[in-house]
Amino acid sequence: MFTPNDLVVYPAQGVGKIESIDSQTIGGIACDFYIVRIQANNVTLMVPVNNAAHVGLRTLTTTEEAERILEELRSSTGKVVHTGQNWNRRFREYSERLKSPELAVVTEVLRELLLIGRTKELSFGERRLQEQAMGLVTGELAEVLKVEEDSLRDELLELYAPPPPPEENQN
Repeated sequence: MFTPNDLVVYPAQGVGKIESIDSQTIGGIACDFYIVRIQANNVTLMVPVNNAAHVGLRTLTTTEEAERILEELRSSTGKVVHTGQNWNRRFREYSERLKSPELAVVTEVLRELLLIGRTKELSFGERRLQEQAMGLVTGELAEVLKVEEDSLRDELLELYAPPPPPEENQN
């Protein structure tokens, strides 16, 4: 059970703060709700207390897990991603994976999109998914590791930037 002022993660939305726990009667049944304000966009969510685990509401990842994920992102820039399926199928698959309550799953989507973007142009939808995944991953990592989210985002974009074109040999 969460308490007011706890930081939590809501899948596909990111880090939020429990503002309060409210009781409301809906259809003659009394229900308790977490009122969660998402930090990235200031959206307020009402999450039923007895359904919170089912929808994936969770505490922030541990510092150790955050460090492991960041190190894996930093060291994976040379990996190759097989993009055998078309962008539309990838888009649907990545959209589903971004709803995962597990940070590692969302991070894998981000890593794959960053790697694909190194070698070819991402579709508009894939770019949107990359931005969403970047926000989810950097938002939580920045909160847990106490670093600036913008500098973390800039670091990852620089690490995964496409390699410069080969220089022409001038003799």
